[in-house]
Amino acid sequence: MFHIRFLRVSRLLVIALVMARGSWLVSAEETSAVPQTASVPAAFRDHVARLQPKVPDGFTVVVQPPFVVLGDEPAAVVQGRATNTVKWAVDRLKLDFFPRAPAEIIDIWLFRDESSYTNQALRLFNDIPRSRFGYYSAEHAALVMNISTGRGTLVHEIVHAYLHENFPACPPWFDEGLASLYEAPADDHGHIRGEINWRIKGLEQSIRGGKTISFRRLTAMSAGEFYGGLNSTNYSAYYAQSRYLCYYLQEKGLLRTFYHEFAANVKQDPTGYETLQRVLRVNDMEAFERQWEDFILHWRTQPAP
Repeated sequence: MFHIRFLRVSRLLVIALVMARGSWLVSAEETSAVPQTASVPAAFRDHVARLQPKVPDGFTVVVQPPFVVLGDEPAAVVQGRATNTVKWAVDRLKLDFFPRAPAEIIDIWLFRDESSYTNQALRLFNDIPRSRFGYYSAEHAALVMNISTGRGTLVHEIVHAYLHENFPACPPWFDEGLASLYEAPADDHGHIRGEINWRIKGLEQSIRGGKTISFRRLTAMSAGEFYGGLNSTNYSAYYAQSRYLCYYLQEKGLLRTFYHEFAANVKQDPTGYETLQRVLRVNDMEAFERQWEDFILHWRTQPAP
């Protein structure tokens, strides 16, 4: 990891490159005297140089491949988020799922509170955020986060970035199911694990009200059907059902197997439904759905994995 902090001193740009146990302080006056051996990959040095004119005063920039993390919290906090959230998640996602990093450098903008988030999103990207948590801007290759809401959304968006590189044909249900699973990320002996989160309450209500849909229908949904617009009453329900199908697979030790088999056979099984049946070793999916619903309603009494 490389830590690059931008400061303004008499209109001169000062850049500090800090590696694990060493640091280099380079000012505009000193650049020619400093060898370009700071070990920052050239692509990232060039990227940061192009990015610099738009970085507001007081921001800290941390090169954490394959991302560049920028934040307006204290420098130590930004560096901690780059290490303890971004690197932490990337290391575990690579271990279990994704051999390839995103092809392009993606900027992760971490704003300290809602005011900074909304103001800077408008200033930097001419965006008015529709989510109070954060979003991905494909136009700017940037994850834009209100980090005061917690690290869950950040890990969620990191999963999307890796899925889109490693599994471009991934359908909406699994794209959002896996990403939302890690909204509540935890460590499990060096592997990433998703824990129960706030989406469980709505799902429990849907199950008790008989409002869940079949997994055949869920997995076959197009993006338009799954997302349905911000005013769709089913938008959150589909997320929850997808998340907790992934959660079930995780708890049964089948999630990694399902992902790799699905990604390898997506041309033959574009929805993942047949792969799901095969990995679960079930023929009667209606019976399995009742079993899954019972699992969800009694998650508090499930034995530890």
